Amino acid sequence: MKKENGLKQGLGIHTRRTIAYVTLTIITFFCLFWFYVLFINATRSNGELQSGFTFIPSSHLLENWENLVTGTIPVWSGLINSLIVSTCSAALSVYFSTMTAYAIHAYDFKFKQQIFAFILMIMMIPTQVTALGFIKLVSNLKLEDSFIPLIVPTIAAPITFFYMKQYMDSTLPLSLIEAARIDGSGEIRTFNSIVLPLMKPAIAVQAIFTFVSSWNNYFTPALILHDEKKKTLPILIAQLRSADWLKFDMGQVYVMIAFSIFPIIIVYLLLSKHIVAGVALGSVKG
Repeated sequence: MKKENGLKQGLGIHTRRTIAYVTLTIITFFCLFWFYVLFINATRSNGELQSGFTFIPSSHLLENWENLVTGTIPVWSGLINSLIVSTCSAALSVYFSTMTAYAIHAYDFKFKQQIFAFILMIMMIPTQVTALGFIKLVSNLKLEDSFIPLIVPTIAAPITFFYMKQYMDSTLPLSLIEAARIDGSGEIRTFNSIVLPLMKPAIAVQAIFTFVSSWNNYFTPALILHDEKKKTLPILIAQLRSADWLKFDMGQVYVMIAFSIFPIIIVYLLLSKHIVAGVALGSVKG
């Protein structure tokens, strides 16, 4: 009986593992397939794209890239602008959201729960609702065609704060903070030297999400940035797609979209080791 039960358990584990691998393989395929389609289309000319889709790459990649670079779209300045906005937004959002979560987590003060609930309520307000007031404020401050309105507001990121707060509840014991205070560590030093290193996996995750969100953001930059030299890549891609039919080249559009994806892939590869380390650390603690 014991052997039969052990055999059944072994078969059950093997079956569940097989189902999990098959499911993950299918999900991975569908996630990566659209990237393959994008890069294949980037190698094809406008005429070939009009004729239909094929899985075989063409030979017009360099031609599409040269046409894009030599055209009227300032590709390189758009890349630099997007990097500046996305990097600064990710850094400020993650740092100050972690600091806010630390204040809620480590200190006891009046109206603590009410403040926490108020921050969560802000998550429910769409960006479009406050857009008109925000644009009017930017105009009154004469900050149009500036990156400041795109970077500074990211300091107040309720979603990032909530994620950091939940992560602190499970990984940051208050006894550790008390021990640091007893040893004479100041609050800023405790936060920078003890809290931030413990939060590396969460910081890596939120840095990726914030960077990608800022990188793909079209709505707010399109309302603020009017100078061609200040525009980010999503605005330039939209301009390229909205060209009249005499200038419209689908090959250039695909090349520019593929070009805009590479920085996101690089950021993910740089931060992924911290995510994997956090998962491993969590499994060991469990």
